[in-house]
Amino acid sequence: MAQLSYREAIAAGLAQEMRRDERVVLFGEDTAAAGGVFKTTEGLLAEFGPRRVKDMPISELAILGAAMGMAMTGLRPVAEIMFSDFLACCWDYVANEIPKARYMTDGQIALPMVIRTLNGAGARFGAQHSQSVENWAMAVPGIKVVAPSNAADAKGLLAAAIRDPDPVLFFEHKYLLSSKCEVPDGEHLVPLGRAGVLRHGEDITMIALAAMVPKALKAAEILAAEHGISATLVDLRTLVPLDAQTLLRESARTGRVFTVEENPRLCGWGGEIVSIVQEELFDALRQPIVRITTPHVPVPATDQLEDAVIPSVARIVGEIRQAVDRRRPG
Repeated sequence: MAQLSYREAIAAGLAQEMRRDERVVLFGEDTAAAGGVFKTTEGLLAEFGPRRVKDMPISELAILGAAMGMAMTGLRPVAEIMFSDFLACCWDYVANEIPKARYMTDGQIALPMVIRTLNGAGARFGAQHSQSVENWAMAVPGIKVVAPSNAADAKGLLAAAIRDPDPVLFFEHKYLLSSKCEVPDGEHLVPLGRAGVLRHGEDITMIALAAMVPKALKAAEILAAEHGISATLVDLRTLVPLDAQTLLRESARTGRVFTVEENPRLCGWGGEIVSIVQEELFDALRQPIVRITTPHVPVPATDQLEDAVIPSVARIVGEIRQAVDRRRPG
C-alpha cells in the first residue's frame, strides 16, 4: 500500500492500464507536456511517448469525435474534457452519438472508451466551471457513469472503466484532488456497479457520491458522538450501473434514508434513488426520505456564497438531526 493523492491515483490507474494494453491512448487539452491542468496525467508522456499521450486543440467536439473514431477502429481511447461544464459543448457526442452506436448498428460497433472530466465545486471557479453534472449523464441510456470519492477507488474504478466494453463517463472531483488515502500497489480494480458501505449504523442510512462522501462520513461521526444517532453510509461510486441491491438492503435495515447530493435539487440523482426506495420499501420506511442538496442556483464564485450553497458537514448534521428529532417520541 502507498499513500497517494486522488490526482496521483488517477495517473496511477492510467499508467496501470496503458502498461497492460497498448491499445489504450490518452489525450485532451494539456494532458501531455503539461501533465494535465490538474496534474492528473503527470509522467505519462515521458513513459508512453507522444504516439499514446497527446495534446489536443481547444475543441471538445474534436476531442470526442477523435475518441469515437478511435474506439470504432479498435483502440481504447481515454479522452479528457477539462471541466465537466464543457460537456455541454460536445453534448451531441455524449448523448446522441457515442451511447447509441452499439444499439444502432445491432452490435456491430462497440465503443470501449472513457471520457474523463473534472466535476464539482470547491475551487472557487464560478458558475461555468463548478457544476456537478453527473445527473445530466445519468439520464442518457447507453453510457456508464462513475464518480469516485477517494484515491483508492479513483485508481480502481478508472482501470475498470478502461477495460469496460461500453463508453464510460468518469467524473473526477476537483475538491478531492489533494485528498490522500492508502492505494493498493500493483494491479487494482474496483468493479463498476458496486456501491461501498463505509460504515454501519442502526438509526439512519446516508447515501452520498464523490465529494459528498467524506463530508457525510464526518457528519456521521458527529451525529454518533454528539447526538446519539448511529448512521450507515453508502458510497454509490457509480450511478450507472446503479447498485440498487445495496441501496435497498441498507435502507430497509434502518428505515430512515437521507441522500447527500452536490448537484442542484431539481432532477438530481437523489430523486431517482428516492423513487426506487419508495417503490420497493414503502412499508419498511419509518419516515419520509430526506434529500440534502445544493439549491437550484448557479454555483457562486465567492468563498462565502459557494460554501453556503454546497452541502456542508454542519448542514448535513443539522438536517438529519432535525428530521430524526421530529420522529422521536415524547
